[in-house]
Amino acid sequence: MQNTVYHKIAEDRKKGLKKFAVLIDPDEVDAKALKQLAEMGNENNVDYFFVGGSLVIGDYLENTIKYLKQHSNIPVVIFPGSIQQVSPSADALLFLSLISGRNPEFLIGNQVLAAPYVKKSGIEAISTGYILIDGGAPTTVSYISNTTPIPADKPEIAACTAMAGELLGMKLIYMDAGSGAKRAIPTDVIAAVHKNTDLPIIIGGGIKTPEKAYENCCAGADIIVVGNAIEKDPSLIREISFAIHSASVESSR
Repeated sequence: MQNTVYHKIAEDRKKGLKKFAVLIDPDEVDAKALKQLAEMGNENNVDYFFVGGSLVIGDYLENTIKYLKQHSNIPVVIFPGSIQQVSPSADALLFLSLISGRNPEFLIGNQVLAAPYVKKSGIEAISTGYILIDGGAPTTVSYISNTTPIPADKPEIAACTAMAGELLGMKLIYMDAGSGAKRAIPTDVIAAVHKNTDLPIIIGGGIKTPEKAYENCCAGADIIVVGNAIEKDPSLIREISFAIHSASVESSR
C-alpha cells in the first residue's frame, strides 16, 4: 500500500501550496452533471475529487469513481459516510475518526467493522481526525453521527481536539461545518488549529465564495473542500480554484 496521496498532501503543505478539492455526492449528481464536473476540474486545476456522502446507495459510488478516473487525471479520494463506502478504484480513502464527538461508534466502532474491507481493498487509507464545527444549522452528518459540533466561537476547543488527534497518530485534520451549513468555519478556529498542530488541515462546509476560500487558506487551511455551492453553480470551480491557488503565492512570501 503506497502512501502516494498522503505524501503529496504533506509535501505540498511544507511548500505552502494550497489545494482545492471538489466534493461530489454520488446521490446528488446525474451523468450530465458528473461529466461537467470532470471537464471543469480538468480545465481549472482542481487538485482532488472527494467522493462520498452520508447516504450513498446502490452502485453510485463505484460508478462515480470509475467515471472520474476514466475522464481525468485528478486523484479521487473517498470521503466516506459509512463503512460501505470503500472502493479499490479510488486513489485513497480518508479513514475518519470523529474525534470531536463522544459517540464510540464513530470514534472507533465503525472503523473496526470497516478495517478488514479497507485492508483487503489495498487502497491507501489516510488516518484522519474528523472535527465537526457548528455551521449554524443541523446537518446530515451531525444527525447521522448523533454528535454535537464544537461551537464556532470556541477555537481553543477545536485546537485541543486537533492536538489530541495529532498525539493519537492521525495524519490529517479535517474540520467540517457540514453539508448545508449556513456559515463556514471562522478563520480564528482555523488559525488556532494551524498554530497548535503540524498536520495538514482540510476545511469544508459552508464555503460559497472565492473570497471565503481565500481567507481560509490564509488562516492556515491546506486543502479547501467545496461541494454544495458547486452543485448549485459549477462555474464557481474556476473562481474558487483561482482564489485558492493564489493563496499559495501569498503563503510563500
